[in-house]
Amino acid sequence: MFDFSTPVDRHGTWCTQWDYVADRFGTADLLPFTISDMDFPTAPCILDALSQRINHGVFGYSRWKHDDFLSAISHWFATRFNAQVDQDAVVYGPSVIYMVSEMIRQWSNPGDAVLIHTPAYDAFYKAIEGNQRHMLAAPLQKKANEWVCDMTQLEALLARPECKVMLLCSPHNPTGKVWSRDELITMAQLCVRYNVRVISDEIHMDMVWGGKHHIPWSEVGGERYALFTSGSKSFNIPALTGAWGMIADAADRAAYLSALKGRDGLSSPAVLAVAAHIAAYRDGAPWLDALRDYLEHNMQYIAQRLNLAFPQLNWQPPEATYLAWIDLRALRIDDALLQKNLIEQQKVAIMRGDTYGDEGRGFVRLNAGCPRVKLEKGVDGLINAIRACMA
Repeated sequence: MFDFSTPVDRHGTWCTQWDYVADRFGTADLLPFTISDMDFPTAPCILDALSQRINHGVFGYSRWKHDDFLSAISHWFATRFNAQVDQDAVVYGPSVIYMVSEMIRQWSNPGDAVLIHTPAYDAFYKAIEGNQRHMLAAPLQKKANEWVCDMTQLEALLARPECKVMLLCSPHNPTGKVWSRDELITMAQLCVRYNVRVISDEIHMDMVWGGKHHIPWSEVGGERYALFTSGSKSFNIPALTGAWGMIADAADRAAYLSALKGRDGLSSPAVLAVAAHIAAYRDGAPWLDALRDYLEHNMQYIAQRLNLAFPQLNWQPPEATYLAWIDLRALRIDDALLQKNLIEQQKVAIMRGDTYGDEGRGFVRLNAGCPRVKLEKGVDGLINAIRACMA
């Protein structure tokens, strides 16, 4: 029903991943597998909704707080996660990271600490440092092919008086870990015990594979939390802007909305983003399910190719996200040399693992959200670059 195999030329569309690859890699005209957007057109139901809104022709100030939007969110959470949404708790924002940053400002002061699980999405480091907070790292530990949080170590960090916020990534980027209900409940209890607020970034909530299930923080999280997400990753619409979430406490929610509207002047959302989210959450499930199947097969393809070339890796697809977090440490190759070979010899851009913190050394992150014909070239380039390092 849906075509994910035909490449779409994104050159010349002001595309960060393709047109501006030199900003990060120093060289233009590389085949990119980098930031987390996909090379697929969005769902037809979204394109239809946008077309109808554009044909109306008037783009005045708009609102997000209405039943069309709120009921679409409730429908999505009920049908995808068997979870309820308190519509009074819903808030809107231009992006998840804006919303994360605002809650960091509200729930802490300069010099306080924010706890994150590392390796971590690089924008988390920037949001913490950019708001004059410092980071407490709770490193995830790889055991076999699973990522585990040491809850004893986590408790010791949460107990530190300067720790005011835990910034959770659920599912986790870059490892692709899906948090279990028991893990979430334990973390929630610890945060309540030590009076630590929780911000849960759940932007990858729809991209979970292999029998795993995403559990929203709102199902376990007590009274002082903020859950933020967006359809941007799932439906490939980040350029439209727009995110939403739930802030449980009424006073916290009022303070957030006051900053959004008053201080930052963001009271009118991008109307096309609102229309896109409504269409996605009401009618986008068949397209998303087909996409998920395609992406899961892409991950399996990466595993087959890598493990055939380098059996000692025994790399397994992640539990979530279309971002292949590939552990190359068993090969004992030099990260810098690998990047040099990828860029200069193979003309391929793949993210260095240490982009996501020191714990990412020896890894690469490859974006598999693309047609198979492109992915084949990227995996070829990665294998050839690795072999050149080992020669």
